[in-house]
Amino acid sequence: MKTVGLRKILHVDMDAFYASIEQRDNPSYRGKPLAVGGSPDKRGAVAAASYEARQYGVHSALPSRIAVQRCPVLIFVKPRFDVYKLVSQQIRDIFLDYTDLVEPLSLDEAYLDVTENKLGIDRAIAVAQQIKQRILTTTRLTASAGVSVNKFLAKMASGMNKPDGLTVILPDQAAAFISQLPIEKFHGVGPATARKMQQLGIHTGADLRTWTEAELVSRFGKVGQHYYRIAQGQDERPVNPNRIRKSIGSEHSFAEDLSDIIQMRSALVPIAAEVQGRLQKAKRVGYTLTLKVKYANYQQITRSRTVADPLQTVDDLLPLAESLLQGHLEPGRRVRLLGLTVANLATATAPVQLPLPGL
Repeated sequence: MKTVGLRKILHVDMDAFYASIEQRDNPSYRGKPLAVGGSPDKRGAVAAASYEARQYGVHSALPSRIAVQRCPVLIFVKPRFDVYKLVSQQIRDIFLDYTDLVEPLSLDEAYLDVTENKLGIDRAIAVAQQIKQRILTTTRLTASAGVSVNKFLAKMASGMNKPDGLTVILPDQAAAFISQLPIEKFHGVGPATARKMQQLGIHTGADLRTWTEAELVSRFGKVGQHYYRIAQGQDERPVNPNRIRKSIGSEHSFAEDLSDIIQMRSALVPIAAEVQGRLQKAKRVGYTLTLKVKYANYQQITRSRTVADPLQTVDDLLPLAESLLQGHLEPGRRVRLLGLTVANLATATAPVQLPLPGL
């Protein structure tokens, strides 16, 4: 397996983060199936599920009404993102005591490069053990960690023994580990790609390793290069502490399905306004707009368009969004969710203020 100087990479992933915080802060929730998210009578979705709830098949993004069908005793709790962000910052501060090379992926997970850590600890597993213990002491929450020589292997390792797990994949173990891994478990291989691979006879890492890079690129496009490399245990991506956000968006679910185009066009206005606010806060503009439509039966479509002029304001976004909606909406179908995402981002330049006449 090719490596870059045998780096020491950790992937730290909090266990059922939102749900665990709620159980920590409310003793009556402990040991019970709990979901953070919208209640079923308001057509919400599960944002996070406790391990007790997961035993019933409840998971994130599951519609709340289906979650209740699977687990009638499920407790629903409204999310408290201010608390989650505060705890996330506590955890981030712990990471930074060991290395400045911290790449957050979300509030509850991050990559760390501890090849040359601040405390001079020789073994990466010892760093992971210390970090896990400090997280537990500081937040009373458990984390799972994966330790390996690159990001892909560390990410896969962290999910092996949840919750409160610690898994190490050494270089001479990588080939065997990848070979036995079901293709749908590969990080970066989504459900649709997994189904396509299975149709091609690719069911495990061992199957994937039999394909050449050219064959994978032919079938999957440029991302086929990535699939080829991870099948060999290769991942040269550095841990990037200055990770650039790739998209900014917003979406709304509706209490009642929208049934006509006028309703939908009206519903896009506050969504576009929210996207405008987030773009301005991030000081970004974009050049690609994606419309997301989820129908009443939960079937979902996305449609995108790239333009030459920067997108940032509601006036920029709405005409393009309405055009995508008008051109791709299937007639007669009821809609339960709409979303807009701006990608192909660039730094916003400050508008030039022209001088007033005579000044």
